[in-house]
Amino acid sequence: MTFLRWTILCAMLFGSMTGNAADVAQRSRLVEALLTDDESEQIEIVRSLAVSRDLWVQQVLAAWRQGGVYLFETNEVRTPFLPEGQTDSDGRVHGIRVIDGQLLKDAAGGVLSLLLSDLTAFDTSSKLRRAIKMTLDLFALADTNPKLRRDAAIKLGQEQSLEYLPFLEGRLQMESDGEVTRALSEAVATTHLASEDVATRLGAIEYLRKVRSVNAFTFLESLRKMAKESPALYGQETLDATDTALGEIQSHIRRATFFGTGFRGLSLAAVLLLAALGLAITFGLMGIINMAHGEVMMIGAYTAYVTQNAFKGWFGASGAGFDSFFVAALFASFVTAGAVGLALERGIIRFLYRRPLESLLATWGVSLVLQQLIRQIFGAANVQVGAPSWLSGSWVIQDVLLAYNRMFVIGFAVFVVVLTYLLLTRTSLGLQIRAVMQNRPMAAALGVRTDRVNMMTFTLGSGLAGMAGACLSQIANVGPSLGQNYIFDCFMVVVLGGVGSLVGTIYAALGIGVTDQILQPWLGAVMGKITVLAAIILFLQWRPSGIFASRSRSLDG
Repeated sequence: MTFLRWTILCAMLFGSMTGNAADVAQRSRLVEALLTDDESEQIEIVRSLAVSRDLWVQQVLAAWRQGGVYLFETNEVRTPFLPEGQTDSDGRVHGIRVIDGQLLKDAAGGVLSLLLSDLTAFDTSSKLRRAIKMTLDLFALADTNPKLRRDAAIKLGQEQSLEYLPFLEGRLQMESDGEVTRALSEAVATTHLASEDVATRLGAIEYLRKVRSVNAFTFLESLRKMAKESPALYGQETLDATDTALGEIQSHIRRATFFGTGFRGLSLAAVLLLAALGLAITFGLMGIINMAHGEVMMIGAYTAYVTQNAFKGWFGASGAGFDSFFVAALFASFVTAGAVGLALERGIIRFLYRRPLESLLATWGVSLVLQQLIRQIFGAANVQVGAPSWLSGSWVIQDVLLAYNRMFVIGFAVFVVVLTYLLLTRTSLGLQIRAVMQNRPMAAALGVRTDRVNMMTFTLGSGLAGMAGACLSQIANVGPSLGQNYIFDCFMVVVLGGVGSLVGTIYAALGIGVTDQILQPWLGAVMGKITVLAAIILFLQWRPSGIFASRSRSLDG
């Protein structure tokens, strides 16, 4: 069964649930419009079909507008039909009747194969095509999905067509969803901006001012320009009202942009915090400058990509099974990155304790090897990690978009910070880590296996970086250079917060992430980062040990 037949079957099933008699009547009216030669009658019928919820009627209208509806005549019976699928090797195709969605058959009941070149397609004039377009646009107002209804209302309002007003106002009386109701009200007011009646126009301007309609900003600017150029036609009241409305909407846009940028900064800070947590602890514990930490993040991001593809193969590209891939990806990223960190610590790092310069050069070489390894396996191009359905979309508050994936990243970072705090303060491993950081010789003299503590801490830090990479895959591009884009920021967080300080790392990540995102729209990406770096350097001149100095005797000499 072809895709078109499936569509028709779904349309007929939908019709049977929403009132089959009404659908039959609307299809009959559609056939009547196709067969009549009176253009005005065709336009009238097409516009009357705007209230239809029959998917088949919508599909036929869309095909008619594109010249895809044909006429089959036999024994003085004229039957409009749509071609089914692709033509065969002889250029023939089956036909599906507009009236009932059934295949065209001959007198003996056999399915007809028609040569489209021998048949006539229903023609349309420019006026009829506009009427069909309007009807198709209005269909979306009755969609079962509120988001589609909202988008349709916004689109129709931007047309500023007075012909749409009765349908918009009628739908407004029936709408129950608050977000769609606002979109419909804004669409009605935006359309009224084009009204010749002064009172109607002023009422629309006042409403758009009260709701601070961002969608109507361009139309208000156009109206203000026309009122300024033709004061006798529009009047001083219109000019004053548009000035007031534009001023308030501009202020609202600035506030929304500021808070939106701040929110994006929080999500970036959350990723930096996850990545820098392990870096801060291992640097304070072992004195190791790990330049491969960014590549460990990259491995976590690619692990999320592999996990996504595995779940897609098992459960398909949608559904509850596929949507659980990101939870599994977080766990898999922690394990994979932790394993890489363990191998790195056992193979290289443990020979370089308290030798910052040698560790910097060695781990920088490891970072280059890991980047090239990823290029060999996955290619040099970026890969796409999609978002599960429960992380798709945004929560809109006063025109501030709070993306669900960024909200999750922030919440997950808070969760990890709490777990890390409990690990350091409520477990024996945490006690040993703090003891080794403050006085390694004394901890070793008291029986603490410092080599084992180093290994476990480095593995933990790498695992946290892997989860940071998985989170980063939801808000940034995943490619071989991902780690290099963030490793510098991670080191700035560690140095600014104070080596080995959990609280300092949190403050520094928040400060750098939010400030960077706020400055970039004003100064650009490069100058924004330079400004942040300059501010950090000046701060460190005042407090060389960072926001919170580490209580580690090993740093004193």
